Amino acid sequence: MSPVDLAGWPRTEAEAVAEQLRLRELVEPFGAGPVVLVAGVDVAYDDENDVVAAAAVLLDLRTLEVVEETTAVGRIAFPYVPGLLAFRELPAVIDALAKLGQTPDLVVCDGYGVAHPRRLGLASHLGVLTGLRTLGVAKTPFTFSHQLPGAERGEWTPLVDEATGEEVGRAVRTRAGVKPAFVSVGHRIGISEAVDCVLALTPRYRLPETTRRADSLCRRALRELAGERKTG
Repeated sequence: MSPVDLAGWPRTEAEAVAEQLRLRELVEPFGAGPVVLVAGVDVAYDDENDVVAAAAVLLDLRTLEVVEETTAVGRIAFPYVPGLLAFRELPAVIDALAKLGQTPDLVVCDGYGVAHPRRLGLASHLGVLTGLRTLGVAKTPFTFSHQLPGAERGEWTPLVDEATGEEVGRAVRTRAGVKPAFVSVGHRIGISEAVDCVLALTPRYRLPETTRRADSLCRRALRELAGERKTG
């Protein structure tokens, strides 16, 4: 996996939207093969210093034990624009994934896949650029609607784009009595398989272990960088 060439990275909102419209045609809805090694990715920002830290944590889906973890730190590659967050995060995320010694069978993103106004959220964008199987797990439904699923773990309801009537994901009860997480296909995976993987990754908490561990790791990397800056 190669680092992102920032020389060709979109610089304006119009360029980024055009790139999303181009790449969304490359999203593949289904994949094949067993999922054993699952990577979680997440980022943390130091906006004051224009720095983003990304983490990739590789887990064994059968045991949820950590196999490997990496971080990458870089300059923020794009301004904050809702719906275009992938352009801020992906260069550092891909750098972190490239440092892994093993290729994940699946990457879980803290965000959206096709549950995106232009059907190319972070998970789908990452999948198309890298060829990896990806899915997104978000904390909120973004601009889409849903009915609350039943209170038991594993219950779900469709996440729907009311403008088109299209199901773009599922609101999934990953923990009984706790508000749902929002699962969407990224690349090379179907929605039922995506939900099954998320449930396997959430034996105790609302969010997947991949996301929880990657979130902790990228925040730690940012704190360490700040400490180095102070002592340096």
